[in-house]
Amino acid sequence: MIVVAIDGPAGSGKSSVARAVAAQLGFGFLDTGAAYRALTWWALDRGIDLSDEDAIAALLDAFPYSISLDPVSERVAVGEVDVTAKIRDPLISLAVSAVAQNLRVREWMKDSARRLATTSGFPGVVAEGRDMTTVVFPDSSTRILLTAREEVRIVRRASELAGRDLAETTASVRERDAKDSNIVDFFTAAPGVTVVDSSDINFSDTVSAIVDIVRAESDL
Repeated sequence: MIVVAIDGPAGSGKSSVARAVAAQLGFGFLDTGAAYRALTWWALDRGIDLSDEDAIAALLDAFPYSISLDPVSERVAVGEVDVTAKIRDPLISLAVSAVAQNLRVREWMKDSARRLATTSGFPGVVAEGRDMTTVVFPDSSTRILLTAREEVRIVRRASELAGRDLAETTASVRERDAKDSNIVDFFTAAPGVTVVDSSDINFSDTVSAIVDIVRAESDL
């Protein structure tokens, strides 16, 4: 099993790049952030206060979460409810940090990600998320820190979120970075992690750079 772990800050393009890398290599794609978003949606749907860490953690034992690892057709479900589109709602994007900072949730997500990767049925998995390279898959064959300058990340995130102006997006990205940096350092590459800075290269070139790294490090 080949695991490609991709880390990085908000707006760095982790999800879209990782998905494209997986598709090009014939690997599965594991969007670990989807699990945090799905749990956030489920908690809000049940009327639970996201700041109540004990109440959120108590949901985990019965959290009926599932996700497909097909990079071309991702499907995320909570029980019988397809939440693939629901978890991309801007309201979820604004609320998810409260859940993602919960240490018991992060431990659950780590175990879940490892289980999904090892049972994927694909020859390899590209897993993206904030602490993939250091906590979830620290021993994976390829570990990438995908980053970009703050102003570039803000413009990219603004283009993704319809109806959000640049000032609002700037505040959102900076707030998300500040909150999540209390949990994990996603700006500094750990030993053995390769940095890919996409500030001055386009999407296609970013994907190609990472594919080349994977092939070189995994003898593909």
